[in-house]
Amino acid sequence: MSSLPYSVHLGDNVAMLKQHVADDSVDLTVTSPPYDNIRDYKGHGWDFDSLLNELTRVTKTGGVVMWNVADQTINGSETGTSFRQALKFIDAGWRLHDTMIYEKANFSNPSSNRYHQIAEWMFVFSLGKPKTFNPIKDKPTTALNTPDHARMATFGKNTVRNKDGQMQDRGARKSYSEFGMRGNIWRMKTAGQERPCKSISHPAKMPTTMAHDHIISWSNPGDVVLDPFAGSGTTGVEALKLGRYFVGVEIAKEYFDIMCENLNEWVSLNNLINPVAPDS
Repeated sequence: MSSLPYSVHLGDNVAMLKQHVADDSVDLTVTSPPYDNIRDYKGHGWDFDSLLNELTRVTKTGGVVMWNVADQTINGSETGTSFRQALKFIDAGWRLHDTMIYEKANFSNPSSNRYHQIAEWMFVFSLGKPKTFNPIKDKPTTALNTPDHARMATFGKNTVRNKDGQMQDRGARKSYSEFGMRGNIWRMKTAGQERPCKSISHPAKMPTTMAHDHIISWSNPGDVVLDPFAGSGTTGVEALKLGRYFVGVEIAKEYFDIMCENLNEWVSLNNLINPVAPDS
């Protein structure tokens, strides 16, 4: 890996990982690869099997990969590529730790012969048991938000009615936090619904909330976060905001330049950028 604490590399992700990222050095990967042939990614392709080998090599034991993916629709039905990729991760020794769903707050392509498609997969793979899990607790606790005022008045007390009808105090009831852990279906705004920014010129920008919340969930400050499809730098910016180190790889020069501009809001480009030509 580059000796710099933050580095981004221009080139093929497999070649750049081999050249710049050491074995067992990455705590978390947060990425969203191109889905089938949905987007013309500046004419660039990628090798799933070779990238999977590199992710397996560079990830620490207990490290996690968050793989946001969906399927192209052909002749009215889905390709199933996302599931094939998940099975290949499992065959390579990864655990499918959590099959999470990204529920879009809107949709752009109405369907006529099936329900509107508003979901994508967020597969969470781990090499062994995840070493880090910081659950986000933002779901209101039902017991604390009931409209039953009588229940609210007695909340925190543990009383029971005896056979003779009298109420007996049995001491303090178990206390509850105001908010509990959320579920694994996350409803989020798409990138187009987020505040306008220059990075929206990327054709498939990851929602900021997705990157932010997964980085919180599966890593700690000081950890190394990787994105081998770094695009406009959403994962990188959120990693830096949260005190993580970031390693990004992007093959398209146009998107690489956008990423550099976005990352420059947080650190000096002289300390961050370590560009490598694709043919180096």
